[in-house]
Parts: sequence; structure tokens; C-alpha cells
Amino acid sequence: MRNAILLAALLLAGCTLTKDPEVVGGNKLTGMVRLGFSDPALFDAKADPYLAQATATRQCQEWGFAIAEGYGQPIKTCSVISGTQCLNESVILEYQCRGFAIPPHSGW
Repeated sequence: MRNAILLAALLLAGCTLTKDPEVVGGNKLTGMVRLGFSDPALFDAKADPYLAQATATRQCQEWGFAIAEGYGQPIKTCSVISGTQCLNESVILEYQCRGFAIPPHSGW
């Protein structure tokens, strides 16, 4: 019984994946950055919050903003369906760009 519980715990612990979200869209005018990753069936994929924040901030800085702040909840959409089962979800994380960055060659 004890071995069965240990085995179940090990199997469940192996089902969490850490994903590296990538910029999948956004709008420079509104300062909205969208990051995305996929979540396969039977797994619990999570984005590393520090890496996601850094990726969004980097995109915001390319647009002339200072930082990015998380906005809203993750948006999950089933991208692969087989019968009634979702085999793969697309997860979108949204970030709002804030502040203005001073260009490095502005003479300051």
C-alpha cells in the first residue's frame, strides 16, 4: 500500500511541465504583449513567471516602454480536439506595457 502511494505521488509529480512562453502577438499602440505556450493533454504546463515577465518586458522595451505587468488571467483555448477530448490547449498570457524608457543615446 505504501509503495502504491509513493508510486502515485511520483507519477503525479512528473506531470507538471515548465514552459518558456514566447511572444505570439501584441499591439504597440495599446502596449499589450501576448505570450503563448502549449499545454498537452495529461500534463499541467505552467510558465515560469520570472521568464514570462522578462520576455514581456523585453518586448515592451523594444517598443519604448519601461516594464511589463501581468494583465488578467491566462486564456486557454483547445487547439487539438479528438472526439470530446482536448488533446492540446493553447495558453495566452497578457501583459500591459507601462512607463516610458529613456533611449540609451538620448544624450543624458
